[in-house]
Amino acid sequence: MPTKITLIVDNPANPDEFEKAYAEVLAAAMTFPKLQRVESAKVWPKEDGTPTPAYRTLDLYFDSYEDASAAVATPAAGAVFGGLQGTQVTFEGLFSDIEQ
Repeated sequence: MPTKITLIVDNPANPDEFEKAYAEVLAAAMTFPKLQRVESAKVWPKEDGTPTPAYRTLDLYFDSYEDASAAVATPAAGAVFGGLQGTQVTFEGLFSDIEQ
């Protein structure tokens, strides 16, 4: 079954600093083995100026749950997750079965 890993990144204290580090995170994500597609997105700011529920999402697509699981056990995953932790933001990760 096609599988997607979604990382949901909370709002950083310093967005400019975060973006510099995120470029390296994204480059590391692109090296995951058996990665089929990457989708990086920035959450639109709210029109009323209140904080968004998240700052960024990163979706990593694989042909199977097994491929996705193997990818997160690689040095590339260490660079992705370690890079995010180094930015002092919190983030969540989800594995999803792609239905369509």
